[in-house]
Amino acid sequence: MRSGVGNVNADKVPWLAADPRSWRTVFWVAWAVVLVARIGLAATLAPFGDEAWYWQESRALDWSFSDLPPATALLIRLGEAVFGHGVLAMRSLFLLAGALLPLVVLRIGRRVFDPAAGYAAALLTLALPLLGTLGILALPDVPLTLASACALDALERATRTRRLRDWAGLGMALAVAWLCHYRTAMLLLTGLTFLCLAWRGRALWSDPGLWLALAIACLGLIPLLVFNVEHNWVALGFQLVERNPWAFHADALVQPLEQALVCTPLFYLLLLWCAWQGLRRVHDGGPWDVFALCAIVPIVVYFVLGCFADDTRFRAHWPLPGYVPLLVMLPVLLRAQTATRQRRFALVAALGLLILGDALAFGYLAMAAVPRGAGVLARMKAFPEHFVGWREAAAQTQALLSQPRFRDAVLVADNFMLAAELDFALDGKSPVYSLDHPLNAKHGRAAQLALWQRDEAGLRKLGPRRVLLLAEPTARREREREAWMQGLCARIDGLTRVYALDIYEGRKRYRWFSGTVPAGSAAADGIHIQECDAASP
Repeated sequence: MRSGVGNVNADKVPWLAADPRSWRTVFWVAWAVVLVARIGLAATLAPFGDEAWYWQESRALDWSFSDLPPATALLIRLGEAVFGHGVLAMRSLFLLAGALLPLVVLRIGRRVFDPAAGYAAALLTLALPLLGTLGILALPDVPLTLASACALDALERATRTRRLRDWAGLGMALAVAWLCHYRTAMLLLTGLTFLCLAWRGRALWSDPGLWLALAIACLGLIPLLVFNVEHNWVALGFQLVERNPWAFHADALVQPLEQALVCTPLFYLLLLWCAWQGLRRVHDGGPWDVFALCAIVPIVVYFVLGCFADDTRFRAHWPLPGYVPLLVMLPVLLRAQTATRQRRFALVAALGLLILGDALAFGYLAMAAVPRGAGVLARMKAFPEHFVGWREAAAQTQALLSQPRFRDAVLVADNFMLAAELDFALDGKSPVYSLDHPLNAKHGRAAQLALWQRDEAGLRKLGPRRVLLLAEPTARREREREAWMQGLCARIDGLTRVYALDIYEGRKRYRWFSGTVPAGSAAADGIHIQECDAASP
């Protein structure tokens, strides 16, 4: 079925109704340019701290993990199995997923509206900064966003055709999404809203295809349930309880401003206008009911949840699945508008700022990939702290490990991110332990380290072994650094400073120490802070 909105007179917005062949050429050129840029950045950017952690998980595959379901680790493992160890290999399948996303958007737009609308929507997908850069990093939002787009595609087809194969496609997309992240629950809530509020949705309750889709989707929950049952629901507890205060915090009211910043302000207003226009057409039936509700529910619910849930981590990517249907609708809705001079100017300004924002996002990552660029960003108060310093720290660590006194030493880092980065740099050739740093619990990794016996308890089981400890004072807030560094003396016996490295004007600091594994036990919290000149920040 094609919507009548897709066919308009040229006196509306004529360039939006241009020859599809022109749109096709522009799209494929843009798609190729963006893909080359992504590959270049993926090959040069140092691993993001979380990426290195997911790489560690890929070396110890399990039903699931304490922070995430298994898909991210599995994709990394497959990438390195094909291409060998390295940052590009680790990110290879994520690059593929990111490259496929605009093609799925193109498929939806072409089928539901017309080819020109499909190509325009796919171009907007490439231009939106969060989606344009998707796939450069090996993060769970990459396969999750692709799976959500595939679910949208299958849902639109299933509600129209009622074919079992379309319902099965929806179920498989949701099953894959469950393997990517617990936020898949939002996709289920969105579907439930459609089934309850839209008249076409209410008619589907008696369709056996719907229940087939739900049954297939539940298959993706099996690995998550197995892991949680085996480990006292540790992962679900982190997602629902530990990471969320469940108390109102007014600072979250700035979420629309955050979204306006990452989407670019004028284009964000255009997306909100698109959501409103789609909502007005819900009672017209398909495809507006599917697209409007699949857009509005995630955006609104994530805003509400953000006022009560996690208030310490990056959250701008949460509504991404809601932006995909808006991008599909937007070209057709714009096409139906009368092209006054003011509207043409506003549209050109919004699209121009959008493309500029995408270019700036790529530019930021390109600068973060090279030391000189990172130094410039540091002076501009835009320091890419999660991308830099790891390589210098790993190189110095390898140099120390090559010395005779440290050849048999146990390598220890003072937090999980640093331990993961060292492990990645050493290609897992020897275990890297992590002290019980507050970051470990904050990011849901403490339980997984305990399962791997790579935490302090696992370290103490080794007995009185020589230790090479690498600490990163700048991983903690400035007011907390001295206490943390002094506390290292109670965690490692005979602590003696070996080397110090300050880079990027002190924004990244590393301290290497020699010592031995302590006998007995020590609590991670409430350790008696000793005077320790060797461990000063």
